[in-house]
Amino acid sequence: MKNDARAGKESPIACDMGAIAPGLRGRHVATGGEVFRAVSEIRELPDGYLFRLPAEPDTLLKTAEFISLERLCCPFLGFTLAAEPEGGPVWLRLTGREGVKEFIREEVGGLLGVAIDWEVAR
Repeated sequence: MKNDARAGKESPIACDMGAIAPGLRGRHVATGGEVFRAVSEIRELPDGYLFRLPAEPDTLLKTAEFISLERLCCPFLGFTLAAEPEGGPVWLRLTGREGVKEFIREEVGGLLGVAIDWEVAR
């Protein structure tokens, strides 16, 4: 169910770092870099990407922290964090409407400061 205040409104596909408290912005960027540097596999989805992360408790905590702030500056993104049973990998799913895949590619590349071969994810 949608919140009535947001019903009918779609935020632009653009990051609004102003939505994050100034004292948390640097930490958020650093945490995002840590999360995406730990990615060992990327899978393309029809509406986004799936990122495989190590099965470590620290990974879950850092990824949850990243999501908690990223959803403020990028409200158009959908987030799913899943941990497979028996110590299996952690998966971060980023999804959204048309145009979001291009944004994800740019955002992740920016956090890492390197070019990523997204063709491998297909």
